[in-house]
Amino acid sequence: MNIIDVRNVFLTLGKTEILKDISVSFECGKIHGLIGRNGSGKTMLMKCICGFVKPNSGEITVDGKRVGKDCDFPQSMGVIIETPAFIPYYSGYKNLKLLAELRGKIGGEEIKNTMHRVGLAPEIKRPVRKYSLGMRQRLGLAQAIMENPDLLILDEPMNGLDKEGVQDMRQYLLDLKSQGKTILIASHSAEDIDTLCDTVCEMDKGKLQKVR
Repeated sequence: MNIIDVRNVFLTLGKTEILKDISVSFECGKIHGLIGRNGSGKTMLMKCICGFVKPNSGEITVDGKRVGKDCDFPQSMGVIIETPAFIPYYSGYKNLKLLAELRGKIGGEEIKNTMHRVGLAPEIKRPVRKYSLGMRQRLGLAQAIMENPDLLILDEPMNGLDKEGVQDMRQYLLDLKSQGKTILIASHSAEDIDTLCDTVCEMDKGKLQKVR
């Protein structure tokens, strides 16, 4: 069963063709990789799947609902795209609590447990502006997973992590897969892709082809 279906998607910004007739499906319960150089279209494809950018034509279905028609943003989805944005003078825990209150699905204990799972201490009052890049990435992952979504869209989630952090993140993503989660990940690291992914698609100049 496919959780994401992309059909004949075109996206043009100004006079630049960003996505050119993209058609691809991603199966439930697997880790799917997107590879390609900067500017190849990976991030824009992810933004279209999430409903952040509307393509000029084509159709994207997530979990049976058409993005932009049946829903603006797929419900059971966690997202890291580009550098996660947080209120810089609040702590990591306070940032996550504010975000959680928007939907009211989880409380403080779930947030604390999620922070521990990604290697952050929720009791530390340090403001996010004093976080390292790696800590921000961990906080971004906590934000993406804290409501226990079925689908994760992760654009370069290893950015800024040290070697130990990368190993922790890989293992954590494999654990999520074992729980039946579906993950779409973009990475510049061939090792990340080889270690994690069941399928791999390569993007180049707005076009996509399946590698495996």
